[in-house]
Amino acid sequence: MPVQNSPRLALTVGDPAGIGPEIVLKALAAPERPAVPVIVYGPMESLLDRARRFGLRLPQELGARVVDVVADEAVPVGKTSPAAGRVAAQAALRAAKDALEGRVDALVTAPLNKESLHAAGYSWPGHTEMLAQAAGTSDVAMMFVGGGLRVALLTIHRSLRSVPDALTRDEVVRVIRLVHRELPRFRAKERRIALCALNPHAGEGGLFGEEEKAVLQPAIAVLRAEGIDVTGPWPADTLFVRAIRGEFDAVVANYHDQGLIPVKLAAFGQAVNVTLGLPFVRTSVDHGTGFDIVEKGVADGSSLVLAMKAAVDLARSSPRPAST
Repeated sequence: MPVQNSPRLALTVGDPAGIGPEIVLKALAAPERPAVPVIVYGPMESLLDRARRFGLRLPQELGARVVDVVADEAVPVGKTSPAAGRVAAQAALRAAKDALEGRVDALVTAPLNKESLHAAGYSWPGHTEMLAQAAGTSDVAMMFVGGGLRVALLTIHRSLRSVPDALTRDEVVRVIRLVHRELPRFRAKERRIALCALNPHAGEGGLFGEEEKAVLQPAIAVLRAEGIDVTGPWPADTLFVRAIRGEFDAVVANYHDQGLIPVKLAAFGQAVNVTLGLPFVRTSVDHGTGFDIVEKGVADGSSLVLAMKAAVDLARSSPRPAST
C-alpha cells in the first residue's frame, strides 16, 4: 500500500564537518517544512555545536527524534578527516537500514564530502553508490529536479577523460528505461525523454567524435523499438532551453557537469537530487558541504526543505516496505 498521510522521514546530517548539521537544524525549524515524523541520524555533538554557535533549536525541541551516531574521534570543523567520513557513512547506512526494514518511509540526506569518505577507507564516491550497495542493486540513477528541468545522468562521479569509455549502449538503455519507468512519480503528464549528445554539434556526423553514431543512436533505436518516447542525441547547448520550455519531460545527460550546470543555473538552492531505482525513496540537496562558510552561520536550509517535501510526495506514491 502507498503511504497515505504522514511518511516517516529519515534525515541524515551528512558530513558533520560541513554545513550539514546547520542546515538540518534550519530545515527542521522552517515553517514550510512538511509536518511529518522526522528522525535525524548523525552525531548529536555536531548538532549541539551548531545550535550553540548560531542560536538554533535542537531537533528534540522541533519535534524530531535523534539517532545519535557517535564519531570515534574528534571531527575538525571545516576540514576533511577520516573521522568525519566514517561517522557520515555510518549515519547514512543506519538510516538506509531502517528504510530497508520499513522503520522509515524515505531518506533525505545532507551532503557528504568525497575526500573524507575516501580518507575513511570507503570506495564509494558518494551517496548514490553507497545506498545502491546497501540496497543490493546496481540499477540506479541520479536525477536532479528543479527550474523546470528533470535531468538524469548516465555517469556520475568520474573524470571527464573517462566518460567516453564509460558510455555503452547497454548502460544508456538501462538508465533511460529507468527514467521512463520512474517519470510518472514526478507528476510528468507524458514521458518524453531527450538524450544529450556527448560531443559538440552532436558529433557533426562523426567529425567531432563517434560516440553519437556508435553508442547513443543505437541505444535510442533499441528503446524506441520498445515503445519508449526518447529522441536525440541532441546538441546539449540548446537542448536544456527546449526542455525548460516544455518540449521534453526529462533530459538524460552524459556526465555530471553537462547535466548539473543547467539545473544549478536555473534553480541553485531550489533543486532536489533524487536517486532513481532504490527500494526506498531517497532525496538530497543540490549543493555540497560548504566548508568555506561552515563557521559563518549563513548556510541556507531551503534546498533541504525542498528535498523533504519531495521525499514526502514520492513516499506517498510509493509502496511502503513491510516492517521487520
